[in-house]
Amino acid sequence: MPIYEYACRRCKGEFQTLIMSVSDEETLICPTCGSRRLDRLISRVAYHQSERDRLNSYDPGARRSDSFYKDSRNIGLQAKKRAQQMGVDLGSGFESKLEKLRTDPGSILRDSE
Repeated sequence: MPIYEYACRRCKGEFQTLIMSVSDEETLICPTCGSRRLDRLISRVAYHQSERDRLNSYDPGARRSDSFYKDSRNIGLQAKKRAQQMGVDLGSGFESKLEKLRTDPGSILRDSE
């Protein structure tokens, strides 16, 4: 069951709704002003990228936006890329510590006290 996003041509409001059948879309009205003059929007999409693909596409010299540093999946990416370039296996111990850091970054500080 797809959830579609719409924009109202009258009030310029945007909303999402679950469309169960074609008839649902035919009777759709803007929840703000009641208008039937709606445009379906192209929604933002997301896709899954494997850890291997992320590592292979990672460029250590590229400039990064703030969102890159807010994503905990990027913790350790630099070390893993460098190890890959040098042909070094960091081992399962590194992976488990990295996963702990990604899921609970404060644990590193608590564990070092």
